[in-house]
Amino acid sequence: MITTEAVRVPLPTPYGVFEIRAFEQASGHVYVAMVHGDISDGEDVLVRIHSECLTGDALGSLRCDCGIQLKLALRTIAAERRGVLVYATGHEGRGIGLVNKLRAYVAQDSGADTVDANVALGLPIDSRDYTEAAAVLAELGISSIRLLTNNPLKVSGLRAAGAVVDSVVRLPTAPHHRNLGYLSTKARRLGHVRPMNMPAIEAATGDLPVDAMTLLGPVRPRPDRPFIVLKYAQTLDGRIATSTGDARWISGEQERRVSHALRAACDSVMVGVGTVIRDEPALTVRMVSGASPTRVVLDSGLRIPVSAKVLGPDAATTIVTTDRSDTRRQEELRQKGVRVEVVAENAGRVDLPAAFAVLRAAGTESILVEGGASVITALLAGGLVDRVIVGIAPIMIGKGTEAVGDLGITEISNAVQLEHRCIVPVGDDVLLAWDVVTP
Repeated sequence: MITTEAVRVPLPTPYGVFEIRAFEQASGHVYVAMVHGDISDGEDVLVRIHSECLTGDALGSLRCDCGIQLKLALRTIAAERRGVLVYATGHEGRGIGLVNKLRAYVAQDSGADTVDANVALGLPIDSRDYTEAAAVLAELGISSIRLLTNNPLKVSGLRAAGAVVDSVVRLPTAPHHRNLGYLSTKARRLGHVRPMNMPAIEAATGDLPVDAMTLLGPVRPRPDRPFIVLKYAQTLDGRIATSTGDARWISGEQERRVSHALRAACDSVMVGVGTVIRDEPALTVRMVSGASPTRVVLDSGLRIPVSAKVLGPDAATTIVTTDRSDTRRQEELRQKGVRVEVVAENAGRVDLPAAFAVLRAAGTESILVEGGASVITALLAGGLVDRVIVGIAPIMIGKGTEAVGDLGITEISNAVQLEHRCIVPVGDDVLLAWDVVTP
């Protein structure tokens, strides 16, 4: 195996400065090694062998978690201040190539899982070879590694190629509802570490991880609207804020991490403009390793401040407004890269069915609604909620803001009915989830 170093140069990244070193292989592939810190002794080096994935790494595909793992690996190496990421070209689609991977996607959309799709196309399930990756490690003078991976076949493949793998460091990511089946199949049929679902948050009663995907439940979008999940945290006496509007933080850190995992599992996260003005949320995924959803703000008159965090570059943002908003303001927001959708008005507010129809037509399958109270109330009153997830915090504040206002219900028989309950302790908080009974 001939591996030749062609060039090396410093590469500044959001995670720190790496030295990128390109290696030309006899196969015609070019591998790059991103080296951080001093690895001159070659021992016990933290290493990620990252298989090429154009769709996940560069294009942000939610069919896999490759892009999330790439970023997590770079961040983990930088945090240790010493390590290497080797980007393995020629590994696209577990070695079948980009075009065949896309063909396999077509088969998956017809019902095949990620293993059977390859078989149906007459392709190997995993044809990756780690000889060139091991040769790059040898050229770098690395004699033993701690391997960042969830894939046991990568461990055995590197060892077969002569690399010394002392230990394995997992890369847990929070799944999206679109890739959960893919990740679960790899765990069940290929032996990968199960998706974090989870993140690994200790339950109050033991070591059981909190499964955010179980709380979310099966995502079943409708033709005219996405699957809508209502999520909020409240005190034991049913308040989401004090009488002065203070809501930070009602729930504990562990419960908030689950909330971030739920964001990572959905296409979009939605709030009303009142929440944006009052609380200044970023609505991104920060407490777990997952993809940030598109942020959706309901704002009938475009009151959103230009400095609002939800307009920042960390995730995409859509504002749903009405035709009574200023068209110049609409264009100003579009120039900032914000998507602005104009829909019908209902009693001075954004017409919710119209808003959801526009989002569904754009491909949105799931929306996590996080508030505020007026949006929560309007959704429940309109019969537009599929799943309710409530975090109960062990505090009482008396007078304050209720999550749900007047629904116009005068008889218990007309109440919003919930079923299939799920109860999960998280630290000192309790998470409750139900499906909403469809009338």
